[in-house]
Amino acid sequence: MKIKSVIAIVFSVSMMLLSCSDSDSFSTSPALHLTFSEDSISLDTVFSTVPTATRTFWVYNHSEDGIRCTTVRLQRGNQTGFRVNVDGTYLGQSVGYQTQNVEIRAGDSIRVFVELTSPNNYGLTPKLIEDNLIFSLENGNEQKVNLNAYSWDATILNNVTIDKDSTLEEIRPIIVYGGITVGENATLTIPEGTTIYFHHDAGIDVHGRLVTQGMPERAVVLRGDRIDRMFADLPYDNISGQWKGIRFHQTSFDNTMAYTDLHGANDGIVCDSSATDRPKLTMDACTVHNCQGYGIAARYVQLTLTNCQISNTLNDCLSVEGGVTLLNNCTIAQFYPFNGVRGAALSVTADALFKSLQCRNTLITGYDDNVLRMAVTDTAARHQYQFDDCLIRTPKTTTKDSVHYNRVVYEDVTDTVRYGYRQFVKVDTDKLRYDFHLKDKSAAIGKANPTTAMPADRNGLKRDDQPDIGAYEAFRTN
Repeated sequence: MKIKSVIAIVFSVSMMLLSCSDSDSFSTSPALHLTFSEDSISLDTVFSTVPTATRTFWVYNHSEDGIRCTTVRLQRGNQTGFRVNVDGTYLGQSVGYQTQNVEIRAGDSIRVFVELTSPNNYGLTPKLIEDNLIFSLENGNEQKVNLNAYSWDATILNNVTIDKDSTLEEIRPIIVYGGITVGENATLTIPEGTTIYFHHDAGIDVHGRLVTQGMPERAVVLRGDRIDRMFADLPYDNISGQWKGIRFHQTSFDNTMAYTDLHGANDGIVCDSSATDRPKLTMDACTVHNCQGYGIAARYVQLTLTNCQISNTLNDCLSVEGGVTLLNNCTIAQFYPFNGVRGAALSVTADALFKSLQCRNTLITGYDDNVLRMAVTDTAARHQYQFDDCLIRTPKTTTKDSVHYNRVVYEDVTDTVRYGYRQFVKVDTDKLRYDFHLKDKSAAIGKANPTTAMPADRNGLKRDDQPDIGAYEAFRTN
């Protein structure tokens, strides 16, 4: 038995040595070429001086002989800001931005990693930056992979405190690190057409007052700072949880937001408990979309939302506890794609501190059979809420009486194939594309109350004499 074992071991070692000998054969035939998983690496549009995410590609040798690269080098060296690692070797300054004698055996491959920190381009528009990664083969062939991106100069703010009335206005994009704090005696105004990009650790903490002054054609946009892509067909901007969102603290009142698009945050907006005899937050024609927590969470405050879209959140799209709330011509749509255990579209807690909820001409829908969660815990609160001329995805039962629900369209919850998204132009969970304008056959069309509907919709378009439920008038000739 021992002799047989020794023979087996000797045979195995001999085969391994023979195999290694074959795979170590490198050819200088000019017919041999490398194959790349991508011929060019595009990092899309990036901010100057801000490091990008890492992109990778593979280099394959599909021939029957090994191929040796005498050098792999960045053509422009340190001129563009690209950083490259080839099969574990960083092409840095100490090695002249190149590596030598890279061997790729027959049928084997190596992996290349690419990042970019581009220099300032000293312009107001994105500027194309390019370099080439040159593979010089031992057989004399030369192959390259193009590296490219558009670099955009930005104004960077870091841990900003606003202690007097200020307007945040820049001709360049604004990137915020650490956050913006608005002091108790200060008002921060964000004018129309301003886009603010927040790093993952940043948001706005408001102890004083916040005013956003967007217009239909020049909205204020509040979003994360990743303007590149997670995958080729998935921009980071479509991913939730990119930044912290806005928090209105206890001392904050009289905040107004108009034509503002807030998306991709953790909690979009949180309103801390305050006196309810004074407006906490008034929002008109705003969007809060794709949040990893709540869309809007209001705790014992006075809140007014008109023509607003609140959509796709891990927790409730709109959560109201106590206080005074008015909703008119809003679209509240719960189609959060990243977790099946999602919150309600609208959640209301009517307790001893609840004063009133008026919900008019509002579309409330989503994936689940019941996206309206009413928790009425106080007897006095039972008569203080009202749903008029709304479309709601909730079972119609005897509890949906005419005292609290007037002229309500109840969505058919037995429609288990199309769910609530049959109302909208696009709900594409695969590509994370959403358009909450109404389809031409939506049950919300023409069902709003002309006497209480808002005169214009989320886009600033005039509503007709048979207005639609929700934030948007359907696409049709007025």
